[in-house]
Amino acid sequence: MFAVLSAVFAAATSILAKMGIRDVDSSLATAIRTAVVLVMSWVVVIVSHRYGHPSGSLFSEVHGLTPYSWLFLVLSGLATGASWLCYFYAVKYGPVGKVVAIDKCSLVLTLLFAAAFLGETLTWKTAAGCLLIMIGTFIMIC
Repeated sequence: MFAVLSAVFAAATSILAKMGIRDVDSSLATAIRTAVVLVMSWVVVIVSHRYGHPSGSLFSEVHGLTPYSWLFLVLSGLATGASWLCYFYAVKYGPVGKVVAIDKCSLVLTLLFAAAFLGETLTWKTAAGCLLIMIGTFIMIC
């Protein structure tokens, strides 16, 4: 259910971004979007900890993060920021349908990276699906 909602919100994000970025610098638009996401994320964290989150104090949980977790969470944040900056620039200057099609090729890259760096299995079904996604993307952007 949450994966489906994620897809719906991602689709809405693309359309709303294209509508809102018309007369705005793409980097500024990314910063505004990021500020909204930051506030929304902290509200969710605070509310979930206040109303029965089993892990205890929010501060003790943050303090308990290992350097390993910090490193990879920061790197993930930097990758997200870079992705959003590139995405907003592409949406501003390109057709949203083509931009989103290319952006969704991240699924193919994610599966390849998961196999290479996390040791996840890349089955023939996964490989065939990746190939079909790439073919579909090529058809959509040409």
